Amino acid sequence: MRSKVLGSVVTVLALGVGFAAAPAAGDPSGGAAARQWQLTADQAPRYPGIAIEWDVPITMSDGTVLRANVYRPADAAGRAIEDKLPTVLNITPYTKLISAVADAGLALPGVEATLVSFLNQLNLTGTPLDGVTELTGLVTSGGMKAFGVNRALVQSGYTQVVVDARGTGFSQGVWDVLGPREQQDSVEIIDWASRQPWSDGAVGMGGVSYSGINSVQAAGHRPPALKAIFPVEPGNDLLRDIVGTGGGLGVGFMPMWLALVDGLKLVPNAQDVLRGTVDQRWLADRLADPFTMIPELVQAVSEPDIADMTPSTMAVAQDGPFYQDRRADLDRIEVPTMVFGGWHDIFANSEPRIYNGIDLPPGRKQLVMGDTYHLNPGQGFGTAGAPPRIDVLERAWFDRWLKGIDNGIEKYGPVTLWQQGGGWTTTDRFPRAGAQYQRLYLSAAPSGTAGHSGHDGSLTTQAPGEATRLTVAPGARGLCSRDAAQGTAGMLVVLGSVCTKDSRIQEAEGLTFTGAPVTEPTVISGPINVHLNTVHDTTDGFWAVTVNDVAPDGRSTVLTSGALTSSLRAVDDARSEKAPNGDYTDAHHRLTLATRQPTVPGQPTVLDVNMVPTDAVLAPGHRLRVDVYALSVPRYLPLGPMLAASGLRPQHLQLDPTQPSFVTFPTVG
Repeated sequence: MRSKVLGSVVTVLALGVGFAAAPAAGDPSGGAAARQWQLTADQAPRYPGIAIEWDVPITMSDGTVLRANVYRPADAAGRAIEDKLPTVLNITPYTKLISAVADAGLALPGVEATLVSFLNQLNLTGTPLDGVTELTGLVTSGGMKAFGVNRALVQSGYTQVVVDARGTGFSQGVWDVLGPREQQDSVEIIDWASRQPWSDGAVGMGGVSYSGINSVQAAGHRPPALKAIFPVEPGNDLLRDIVGTGGGLGVGFMPMWLALVDGLKLVPNAQDVLRGTVDQRWLADRLADPFTMIPELVQAVSEPDIADMTPSTMAVAQDGPFYQDRRADLDRIEVPTMVFGGWHDIFANSEPRIYNGIDLPPGRKQLVMGDTYHLNPGQGFGTAGAPPRIDVLERAWFDRWLKGIDNGIEKYGPVTLWQQGGGWTTTDRFPRAGAQYQRLYLSAAPSGTAGHSGHDGSLTTQAPGEATRLTVAPGARGLCSRDAAQGTAGMLVVLGSVCTKDSRIQEAEGLTFTGAPVTEPTVISGPINVHLNTVHDTTDGFWAVTVNDVAPDGRSTVLTSGALTSSLRAVDDARSEKAPNGDYTDAHHRLTLATRQPTVPGQPTVLDVNMVPTDAVLAPGHRLRVDVYALSVPRYLPLGPMLAASGLRPQHLQLDPTQPSFVTFPTVG
């Protein structure tokens, strides 16, 4: 249906009728079409209430009973309507009690509007607490609705089902942590939902983080009833994303996350407690495995000898069947998929790869990458020039693919990127078309821009003329860094932009290599590789690297980062990418103990550190910088045996014209 008059458009939308407006080409905000999606999402609800069925049992094929809350549209008297509707499914390990409490609080009259208004007006820019404002994005961007219960979505004509994953919340079983049994559960839950009396047979999956991951996994199994997914911040290479990036354990996130889930899964069903009863199977399962993965985590960090590690620790400490079983079959996904991520999210390594790995035409798959951390997805969405709020896009996505409403959402994007150093952009692919790789060499010659650093070096177009050895030692300044904010899922952003948007404090214990100022806007798009010629005093070491944008005033802002344990430098060429000149552009390290190669003290060891893919633009007068560190805690900590082998001794970078160190990065135009 078409209309030339705005009033008619509003009327049409209020009636819930589809309107096939196309987003403006190249407009990341979505233009007039997005304004219509927002009107649809924010209009008065079609149904006045919500009826909730608590702790509905869903019996899996092995007899394990999972528990679900079912949210259905209701009439003014609170009775669930009888219409058969599409289902939106969210499977969570964080206990559905959390989403239920959050939903109950936000459902109180005026609470949500007041909270959003307060957070939107909270502006601490220019104060030591300026980082706090960044953490409000989950609420103001609509991300909270994607995480838990989207009440407006239900009242518009959907059933939402929130399920406690096996072994978590009130569900029976042992927590499988995104493993094969849990994936089978997802398939069975989708089938169950499609066959309920209140279902029209169509199921969509959504959610943030863990729920986003299992939606991607489920889509790879092709359950017939699954019609679309809307994953926010999903990962697909858990080892390289956060568990063991470059062989360094994410100690800023993993202990906190495991403690959270393991703690919440021990909370019993309050209704059972009030009745004086407890699900005996639930209790037995919790007693059988009260602290999933905690012993493995402790041993991986503390055990100095590989020979003393248990088989379960060995399984999670290296790449192999454990992680292979948890990778989604992206090439099997055939349902429309909209992926949301952030350049500094813990899963930033995976999010663009998920998009690229799905064999669907652009439009039926979408990618949105913001300038965000894990705890603030969608920060800034819904503001001028930015993408619509996450809940607005979720509504439009499911309206299109679950209800068949022709609203033009498939014409959005398909790749919407926050270009670091610039702003929101729209393109047709990632990396951007025309990206070509070039090499800049690390030189000991001073750039004159980083007198504060452990060594002020340069990036040059020619290899250095003479050999120089630079030394860098582990330190604790990584606590005040963008690495730290990323590695703690965004929590340490509270330290402020002096840490998260300016690396000069951390650079005091690192080696910096800075290029000449660019004379015109320079676009960088895709993976980056840093090739280092190193020397160790022991049989192992650890290298953390960042690539930065240096402003004329000296501020050094991290664009992307990477790390590598020296003994785990073996590269799988079959899964790596190279430039035409043979340089690695995206080195895929094997990260297995079988391929471990201890370093020989005093002898040069060449290694390639792959950076998280990124998209950025250097403005005229800005410079590219590579920072090299011997450690960056809490983002990474070498596993116990590697840590013991390194002794946290100083490490050396050998800048040799016959075996140079360099950065290989993609520029457009």
